[in-house]
Parts: sequence; C-alpha cells; structure tokens
Amino acid sequence: MTGTREGAKAEQRSLRVSIALSVALAVIALIVGMLSGTRIIIFDGAYMLIGLILSWASLKASTTVAAGPTSRFPFGRDALAPFVVAIQGVAIAGTLLYAAGDAVVVIRDGGSAVNPVVIVTYGAITAGVGWFAASWLPRIARGSDLVVAEAAQWRAGAVLSIVMAAGAVAAMVIERTEIREIVQYIDPILVLISCAILAPIPVRLIRSGLNELLEGAPPAAVADEIARVVAQVRERFALGEPIVRSSKVGRKLYVEVDFVVMASQWDVSEEDDVRHAIIDGLAPLGLEVWASISLTTDPGLTD
Repeated sequence: MTGTREGAKAEQRSLRVSIALSVALAVIALIVGMLSGTRIIIFDGAYMLIGLILSWASLKASTTVAAGPTSRFPFGRDALAPFVVAIQGVAIAGTLLYAAGDAVVVIRDGGSAVNPVVIVTYGAITAGVGWFAASWLPRIARGSDLVVAEAAQWRAGAVLSIVMAAGAVAAMVIERTEIREIVQYIDPILVLISCAILAPIPVRLIRSGLNELLEGAPPAAVADEIARVVAQVRERFALGEPIVRSSKVGRKLYVEVDFVVMASQWDVSEEDDVRHAIIDGLAPLGLEVWASISLTTDPGLTD
C-alpha cells in the first residue's frame, strides 16, 4: 500500500506541474493569437485551455481515488480515473471537430491574412515545451493512466506546434513566388492538417477509458506479467493449469486465479502461500493488486 500512496502523490505532483505549464501557455497563446489574428494560434490556445480544465479534472479524480474506500464506496472510486480519461478523449474530439469546421468556413470565405514570423516563433517555443512535458511527466508518475493521458495531450500539442511552424515556413517561401495568393489559405489549412494528425489521440483515449470502465482485459504488458507470475507459481507449487481472469481499473488490478486440486491435499495456509506468491510477484507493476486466488476440488466453481 505504501507504493500505491507514493504513486498517488507522484501522480498529483505531475498533474500540478502540467496545470501550471498549461496556464502559462494558454494565456500566451490566446494573447498572441488575438493580437495577430491568427486562427491556428487561437486554436492552439483553446486546445490548451480545454487541456487545463481536463488536467484539473484529472487532479480531482486522482485526489478522490487516493482517498481510498469509504462506507458508501467500499471498493474505492478507482473507476473515476478511466472515466476522466474517456471524457478527455471526448473533449479533445469535440475541439478538433469545431476547429475543423471553422477552418472550412474560413477557406470558403476566401482565407485570412497571417504573419508567418509570429507563427514560426510561437510554434518553435510551444513545440519545445510540449515535447518536454510529454516526456518528463510520465517519469514523475510511472504507471498512471491519468498522467499518460496528460502526456498524450502535451504530445498532441507539440505535434500541432511543429505543423504550425512548418506551415509558416512554407508560407514564407510561397510569399516569394508567383502563387503568393494562396498564403491567405495557409492558416485554415494548418488547422485542418493539425486536426487530422491529432484525430487518433481522442480515439485512443476513449477506447482506453471505456475498456477499463467495462472491465476489459488489462494492457498487453500487464497481462503478460500476470501470465509470467502465474506460470512461476504453478511450477513452484506443482499446480495444474489455472483459470485466470484479470482487469485493470485505474491503479487497481483485479486478478482472479482458480486452480483445481485433488481433495484432502491442501489446507487453507497452503492456499494463502499461493495467494501471497502471486501478489508479491505482481508487486513490481506498481498497481494495487486485488487478488482472488482459489484452490478448489470442484471444476464447476471455476466457470
């Protein structure tokens, strides 16, 4: 449990850092975007502002989950984590759809003037901050789904900034050619390209959140570790092939392992030894393991 508490503290610390960075960049983006009249920068600021709200929701969810079980929620409230992850996906998807629609309207109306130098400068700065946050935050709180979702948002923002800067450089080149008229379409085209690049991220977040809420199988890496530990325990205690069921909800890992044994060959203390061996083997995952280990003589009880 100590490791779980430390993981929760690291998760909350990581989310607070993310919120602070989001506040700073969102304010800068909205000011620069409005002063320059550049939609791609305003879109970036709006994206970060929504990310800020979602980061706050993630922090509240992390704090609530870390509070542990209560009389009303005897199994805890770990489902809040995947719920917030799914909500993040829905919110990002909505943002992308709105931005894409706005870009189409701008193209229909003849485009808009932009200042490529402003876009390049802004894009370079925010891309650097985004990649730093995306790589650093998960190191603070390893194994946190909320922080993984947070890092995905930062990675998406960094990609958006790179596309923004690259498009602005292209605009600077085009301005020196005979087709300089198309520069006025660069801003909305950049928004559309960014939306297309970012589209897989909300899909992945929604799928991940719903999988946990519906008690689906855990990620492949976790499932492989469960299989490895169970195989070691089988060999150690000379047990037969078990029935294994598992699911992951937030930082909680549910593992049910049923072994069919011969009558009168096992007692409760030996069953406890098997249970401890599996729980201890899964400890390095850094998750709160809720293990239900059963040794039974009746195969029908494993169905």
